[in-house]
Amino acid sequence: MDTSIRNHKSYSNFQETDLEMLETLQSQTFEYFLNYWNPKNGLIADKSKPDSHSSIAVVGLGISSYVVGLERNLLPRKEAIIKILTVLNFFHDGEQGPQKDAMGYKGFYYHFLDMKTGKRAWESELSTIDTAIFIAGVLTAAYYFRGDNKEEKEIRKLAESLYRRIDWQWALNGGPVICHGWKPESAFLNNYWDLGYSEAIILYVLALGSPTFPIDPVGYRNWTSTFEWGNIDGIEYVHAGPLFIHQMSHLWLDFQGIQDDLNKKFKIDYFENSCRATHIQQQYAIKNPMNFKHYSINNWGFTASDGPGPAIIKMEGVERTFYDYIARGVPFGPDDGTISPWAVVASLPFAPDIVLNTIRHAIKRLKERNSADNGFDASFNPVYQVAGNKGNGWVSSWKFGLNEGPMVIMIENFRTQLIWDISKKCPYIINGLRQAGFTGGWLNQIK
Repeated sequence: MDTSIRNHKSYSNFQETDLEMLETLQSQTFEYFLNYWNPKNGLIADKSKPDSHSSIAVVGLGISSYVVGLERNLLPRKEAIIKILTVLNFFHDGEQGPQKDAMGYKGFYYHFLDMKTGKRAWESELSTIDTAIFIAGVLTAAYYFRGDNKEEKEIRKLAESLYRRIDWQWALNGGPVICHGWKPESAFLNNYWDLGYSEAIILYVLALGSPTFPIDPVGYRNWTSTFEWGNIDGIEYVHAGPLFIHQMSHLWLDFQGIQDDLNKKFKIDYFENSCRATHIQQQYAIKNPMNFKHYSINNWGFTASDGPGPAIIKMEGVERTFYDYIARGVPFGPDDGTISPWAVVASLPFAPDIVLNTIRHAIKRLKERNSADNGFDASFNPVYQVAGNKGNGWVSSWKFGLNEGPMVIMIENFRTQLIWDISKKCPYIINGLRQAGFTGGWLNQIK
């Protein structure tokens, strides 16, 4: 039996059933990437809602999840290769140009694509961060499939081409930091990755490590200099409210023991920072400043996810504002009583003691509702009562690829460090980390 879960340095409360619990949850979650994809082009739906468009970030998460699924015998090797080759060929051959209905431009891709045609959907932006998440998945496949057969060579060839043609320098729009995106109707957006801690470390690492269009490290240093060092309930950390910010780049990058200039200043690494952020989330639920009755030591998880709103409802003399899909965060909100269990699972490597206890609690709740076989809901809110729902409150109707992928990947990183170890074999990621100023730990051991 794989006992790596027992040996995790910060985990002290292992139960024999935990391994089986994680395997079951990972398998149930992985099914999203088998059920909501188009076999003709490999695109993966943003969410399980019928007629949903594809999200390019979800495609990247899906590619990395296929690798996990192969390792866990949830997907035959031949099928995994077919899925990955299908989507890589589709993106490689997709129309690149300034046209309003193209698939992408300058090597980047539109945030949402039509599931059937691959053309731009919802007049979405050419997204730098979502392209980076897609490419992180692409490089995962390239440095996992290292065989000499035709198919695996083709995966590496396509991945190399997709990465090399991204013009990161163009995305600077003449400045030092990367723009959020671009639209053919109005050119570059007004927002840049220049202020406050966010999920964009993976974006900067890929842009810095590019062999064709690398950006100057000054932009990364300018950005990290704006990070806020805070103290929440006696815990000091680089602050960001939503939990996903403390997780997204970590899906591929193992920050344990490596530090950039900001880390050295505060004597912390981003892995430890995410550990602290996870504990802060649980402590917020225990303190429960807005008096939501369902918050507790084992009922927490505040992040970007679905919600019951928009609505403003007066409840027990208190006017409550409810949101739909929004980035909820702690301790400064927004907070409308909505909890996202998937976000807790994606913090498994950071705080296994409190996360596993919370997973057990969540599964018990699902069993009471006879829905434990479907994996975790995207989010739920018992306070928001829906007519005819017998007092159970609101539960998201859909599953989201942006939720499912992190669960699959982080369960695996906790157990075997699979995706982290693959990334450590990628010279572009290694170079990008070094250009960003990271040193120490495993990075110093690689030539």
